[in-house]
Amino acid sequence: MLNSSKVGKIIGWAAMALSLIGFFIWGIPLGLVAIVLGLVGLATPEKGLNWTAIAFGAIAMIIGII
Repeated sequence: MLNSSKVGKIIGWAAMALSLIGFFIWGIPLGLVAIVLGLVGLATPEKGLNWTAIAFGAIAMIIGII
């Protein structure tokens, strides 16, 4: 069974993967999804990973705009 810490890690790593892919292709949509997943992940104990995913998602969106 998954506890909230494991769910937070899964959400955080999924958001990180999407944001890193967003650096290269589809920056705005993938960055937005990474930010949303990071915000959802903040409800779990894994705060640091999800804040990092939010930051990387924002950077991916900025790169997509440029």
